[in-house]
Amino acid sequence: MKDFATRRSADQQRRTLAALAATPGWAAVCAARDDIDDHVVAAILEAAGALTDEVLAPLDRVADQQGCRIGAGRVQVPQAYHAAFRAVAEGGWMGLDLPQDFGGSGLPITVQAAAGQIFDGGCPAFNMVTGASRAGAVLLAERAPADVAALWVPDLIAGRRSTTICISEPGAGSDVGRISTRAVQGEDGVWRVTGQKIWISFGDHDLTPVIGHCLLARTGEGAGTRGLSLFLVPSRREDGSENGVTALRLEEKMGLHGSPTCVMEFAGAEAVLLGEPERGLVQLFTMIELMRLQTGCQGLGAASRACDIAESYAEERLQGGAPTEPPVAIARHPDVRRQLGAMRGATEVLRVAVLEIACAMDLARQPAEDDAAALVAYLLPLIKAFGAETGFDVVNAGIQVLGGAGYTAEWPLEQMLRDSRVLAIYEGTTGMQGIDFLERQLIRNRAGFDAFIRRAGAGGEGDGAVVIARFAALADVLLSCPDADKRLMAADDWLRAGWLALTCWLAPRVASYDAPARDHAMAQMKARFAVHEAAVHAALA
Repeated sequence: MKDFATRRSADQQRRTLAALAATPGWAAVCAARDDIDDHVVAAILEAAGALTDEVLAPLDRVADQQGCRIGAGRVQVPQAYHAAFRAVAEGGWMGLDLPQDFGGSGLPITVQAAAGQIFDGGCPAFNMVTGASRAGAVLLAERAPADVAALWVPDLIAGRRSTTICISEPGAGSDVGRISTRAVQGEDGVWRVTGQKIWISFGDHDLTPVIGHCLLARTGEGAGTRGLSLFLVPSRREDGSENGVTALRLEEKMGLHGSPTCVMEFAGAEAVLLGEPERGLVQLFTMIELMRLQTGCQGLGAASRACDIAESYAEERLQGGAPTEPPVAIARHPDVRRQLGAMRGATEVLRVAVLEIACAMDLARQPAEDDAAALVAYLLPLIKAFGAETGFDVVNAGIQVLGGAGYTAEWPLEQMLRDSRVLAIYEGTTGMQGIDFLERQLIRNRAGFDAFIRRAGAGGEGDGAVVIARFAALADVLLSCPDADKRLMAADDWLRAGWLALTCWLAPRVASYDAPARDHAMAQMKARFAVHEAAVHAALA
């Protein structure tokens, strides 16, 4: 595989710091604390870049080639993962935004997101386990009984334990209300879980001796999601004995070969109830939100790396020009410049969008921020859906820039394309994000939409202001439609219109550090928006 100029974490660091400086919410986050400033963040991102370049990035090809297998009673991951996992844990990266009382650093979520996208550009398969464990630690810190949290959260931060998120079943994927896994409380007061879960990333592995499954199971008689409760199901009891948790098989996948996707069997496994009974899905959203943010970071990491590879290749590859003169770098050809510009524009809009929602998550913790939580709920389906699509699309465009070379395994882009395809599927498909964005964030409760319009509509000008105004008018059209089926037919185009409106709001921030990228992001914006605007009207007709 070609290595030159495929890793430029220093450029990602520079762009991320510039994007933070252009994000008003970041100044508000820093103003509320005395332990964080731009110099601290720069040092953190530099350390994240060094870890990525020296430890994580070399794993990527190894993970794809070796994959994972079941043997000796455990799922075995690539051997090189073990040292990397220790390095991540010992460096404090697992607890960057976890409370200091549990051994974390207590830093803003924004700092975690800024570092996370650098890691995700290094080895996304490996980062599946660290991301799930960090999100699980946040969940347990909030929802677990005090003694359980005191045991588990420090161990998760230190890399002595890990966690998964266990939702899907053979008969219940996106339709969570059809979950049949059941938890029963015995006369001894202990809950025991029985059932099967599928699509469980790192459902079993040999990186940690104990894995905690954050699992939804049915405890009540209520239909749909109302009867679901949330549990922590350890793979082993505290005395080291087996707990009735078994990985039945590994899925053979298109990509992310270094991330074992397991079918898990729970046979009377002892479990700890988290939070209130029969409110499991609501409480699990603490973890789901963080993992959807991570999807945005994964897409950003992939897109950033693809831009670096394509830009470097285009500067080095000599083709064309006058036949009587030496060949020129393909970066000089107008169509290649167009492709590279479109890639960079899409990537930088995603960068400022990820940082915007991360800042809003931090501000939502401050009591004075009345609408920050509503803005987070509004932005999350956009970040998840278009983090996924931008990552895949930019990698795909990078292959086109490299031509035949990009299609070969000699270059990393073909693996990156396979690895990034799943981003639009797991943690809620793009279709599910569209339904959420329409039904939950507009029809049922428009607080987040209104928070966005207040911010985006203030001081706008040019094509961006026109698109934002048309987006607001399109919302009124949807709100006036009484036919739910017609509205749902419009959900995907409403989601895409929402991303373009968000782009119009955030693109000026990109201009502060990369004006050409901003111009490419806004190119033909009114025409692009009009396509989805017309599709919404057609669906409602």
